[in-house]
Amino acid sequence: MDLSLPQAYLIGLLVLLGAAAVLVARQILRVRGDEVALARLEAQAKQSEQSAADLYELASVQLRKRLYGQAVDNLKRASKSAAAEPPEAQALIENALGFALAAQSNYGAAIKHYRAALKAKADYPVALNNLAYALEKQQKPEEAMATYQQVLELDSGNRTARKRLKRLERTAA
Repeated sequence: MDLSLPQAYLIGLLVLLGAAAVLVARQILRVRGDEVALARLEAQAKQSEQSAADLYELASVQLRKRLYGQAVDNLKRASKSAAAEPPEAQALIENALGFALAAQSNYGAAIKHYRAALKAKADYPVALNNLAYALEKQQKPEEAMATYQQVLELDSGNRTARKRLKRLERTAA
């Protein structure tokens, strides 16, 4: 088959446009799914008392939509009602609350919640990574480096911890 230059150009353009259309459609479906979940969970919140799991799910959607203030409120409510939940669930809630506070640049409060997550589940690399990052932001590089070391002891393949630790070691030297 002999393709001329204009035909090859059109085929390439169609492939490029098709790929762009797929990516845009995926993003639209993802955002639409978040919107539907947010509307459903907010409607449930108005109708009845929500469990810690329901509040966590609502806050997770709010975090994806960058509604940090609302997510903090729901995660605080979830944290209060999570006393009967297993330690893993409490750790998830506290870590998410720390993340929402850190996103608002409230690193002091975020550190408190990351430590609460680690108290509930000591071997939680995500909370350790988040704690180390918040410590970096609080200008505590030695503590951050030690925390990143803990992450690497738990998960030696953690690229985030390795990269941040190398950055801290370069700035400290």
